[in-house]
Amino acid sequence: MIEHDLDYVRIAKAIRYLDENATKQPSLDALADHVGLSKYHFHRLFKRWAGLTPKQFLQFLTVEMAKELLRRSESVLSTAYEAGLSGPSRLHDLFVVVEAMTPGEYKALGDGVQVRFGFVGTPFGEGLVAATERGICHFSFLTDGREAAFEGMAEAWPAADFVEDDPWATGTVSKMFAPPPRSGDPMRLHLRGSNFQIKVWEALLDIPFGAALTYGHLAELANTPGGARAVGSAIGANPIAYLIPCHRVLRAVGGFGGYRWGADRKVAMLLWEHGRATAG
Repeated sequence: MIEHDLDYVRIAKAIRYLDENATKQPSLDALADHVGLSKYHFHRLFKRWAGLTPKQFLQFLTVEMAKELLRRSESVLSTAYEAGLSGPSRLHDLFVVVEAMTPGEYKALGDGVQVRFGFVGTPFGEGLVAATERGICHFSFLTDGREAAFEGMAEAWPAADFVEDDPWATGTVSKMFAPPPRSGDPMRLHLRGSNFQIKVWEALLDIPFGAALTYGHLAELANTPGGARAVGSAIGANPIAYLIPCHRVLRAVGGFGGYRWGADRKVAMLLWEHGRATAG
């Protein structure tokens, strides 16, 4: 297992333990013992990985952390509206450019298209990334092994020619997880979905790093007020994890809610982003 994949496994295990035992206020010794590390090593790992100490995370775990993220995000909608956002004009245009498939391309199911792909380690476990010549078309975290991940990706492009390219995948994912401010050429996305789904995925790109919105607020941002349930379905169909940040959408009633690639991973990503957004 790649070292940072192993780090994520340990952090996820610690987060799960804290979530289940928060009312008991577990000690640093208990946490370190649970993940099989020395107290000193675990404290350094958690702080380096999350940007917070275990004690700081415990102080605002679960509902309180979710509430804080939502409080900090109150200005997201007003900022978006003031910027005149509509359709593809987004806050993150400097980093991500979306190009949707044409109806003809959608119908062709990838016929005549070459898709590069690769398996690669990330801060949140092993992932699978794929792209056409027009941009990234898939990114997912592995939950059931490489074969299942590849089959899930290939379902959207059944007639495509697949070429494995792990060095390209490593470079691409390294750029994906570079924290803001990012530099260089924007990352291009090649999306295959309905007009409504693409509209929701574009709205997700307006949620800043380290922030979060409710499903209802995202529906407003996507100009579909009252369509929180439909927005939730579109989020569930998101083909590009993390880069299209569906993990930043929370339940209005408190708590983080579910996540296609695992609730622990969602909490870990929000923790990781929060630590970096508030550092210094």
